[in-house]
Amino acid sequence: MSEETNMMENSGFQVGDRVKGIVEKIEDKAVTVTIEGAPFDGVIPISELSSLHIEKASDSVKAGDELELIITKVEDENFVLSKRKVDAEQAWDDLESKFESGEIITAEVKDVVKGGLVVDLGVRGFVPASLVEDYFVESFEDYKGRELTFKIVEMEKENNRLILSHRAVVEQEKESQKEEVMGNIHAGDVLDGKVQRIASFGAFVDIGGVDGLVHISQLSHEHVEKVSDVVTEGQEVKVKVLSVDRDSERISLSIKDTLPGPWENIEEQAPRGSVHTGTVKRLVSYGAFVEVLPGVEGLVHISQVAHKHIATPHEVLTEGQEVQVKVLDANKEEKRLSLSIKEMVEKEAEEDHSDYEMPEESTGFSISDVIGDKLKGFKPE
Repeated sequence: MSEETNMMENSGFQVGDRVKGIVEKIEDKAVTVTIEGAPFDGVIPISELSSLHIEKASDSVKAGDELELIITKVEDENFVLSKRKVDAEQAWDDLESKFESGEIITAEVKDVVKGGLVVDLGVRGFVPASLVEDYFVESFEDYKGRELTFKIVEMEKENNRLILSHRAVVEQEKESQKEEVMGNIHAGDVLDGKVQRIASFGAFVDIGGVDGLVHISQLSHEHVEKVSDVVTEGQEVKVKVLSVDRDSERISLSIKDTLPGPWENIEEQAPRGSVHTGTVKRLVSYGAFVEVLPGVEGLVHISQVAHKHIATPHEVLTEGQEVQVKVLDANKEEKRLSLSIKEMVEKEAEEDHSDYEMPEESTGFSISDVIGDKLKGFKPE
C-alpha cells in the first residue's frame, strides 16, 4: 500500500468520494483546488472539467469557484478529481425525468460541428441538423452561443448518448398556435399576414401560426399569369378570410378583396364623354365588350359599333383588337359602362372634313356661260 493511499485513507478520503473544492490556481490544461480537511490539494485535468471539449481550463471555471467533485485517484500527493463525472451523474437523473415527462429544456448552443449542434446539459447533448429547425438551414454558424429550447428525443446513459430536438419544440408551438388561430378566425375577418410559400396555383400566407391559401384567382382584380408577378416570399400582405374548414384545417384567403375594386372610382376614371383606348375582349350578338381599364369592361352595343347597319359585331371587329371608344355612361353600383365606337368614327370623319379646301372665289362665270353658245346650235337627232 502506497504512502499516498495510507494518507488518504487515514484522512477519511477514498477514491469515489464526492468532495467540495475551491479553485485556487488555473493553468491551461489543469485546475488546482483546495479540499477542506484533505492532506493535500486536488487537481482537475482539463478533460475532467466538462463534458464538452474546451481549449483552456479558464473557459470553464474561475478562481474562487466552489465545485462539486469526485475523487478518481491519488497521484504524487495530489487528488485527481473530476467535475465532469459529478455533473454527468446529476444530469442523467434530471434528464431521465425530463425525457419521461416530455419537458422542454432551454440551453445554450456550445458548439457547431459537422452534422449538427452541441449542447452542454451536464452531459454532451447532440442536435442533428435535421432536428434543428422545421425548414432547411444552409449554415449553422450563427447558432453558436444562442439559447434554444429542446426536447429529448433519445437517451442512452450507458452509452453516454443524448439526442435533442429543437424542431420538435417548434412544431409543438406551431400546432398550439394553429389550434388557437383556427378557433378565433372567421369568414370575413381581415388580417395581416406574410407570404410563406409560392406555388403555381397560389400563395400560402402565414396569418399568425397557421397558413392559409390565397388562390391565384384571389391575388388581384386583374388576370394573373404567374403568382410571382404579384407577390414574393416574405412579403407582408393584408388578407380577407373567405372560409375556414376546421376539420381539414384549411383556410381560404383573398388579397383581392382587401384592394380597391376596379369599379371603385369608375365615374372619376371614366367620366361620361371621356375617350379611351381599349381592347375588344368578347364579341356577342348584341355588341362587343371592351376593356378600357384593368378589370373594367364596358359594352359597345351593336348600334354603337358603326354608322352602317351591321347584323353582327363580327363584321367589323375581332377579339384582341385595339379600338378607340367614348364613354356614354358609367355606373359604379351596377358595374356598368356604356361605350361607343361609332361616335369616335364620327369625330374622325369631322376631323377629315376640316382638311377640305373650299373652292376659290367664284369668277362670275356659270357653266351655261361657258358652253351656252355650243348648246344653242345643238339639235337632237
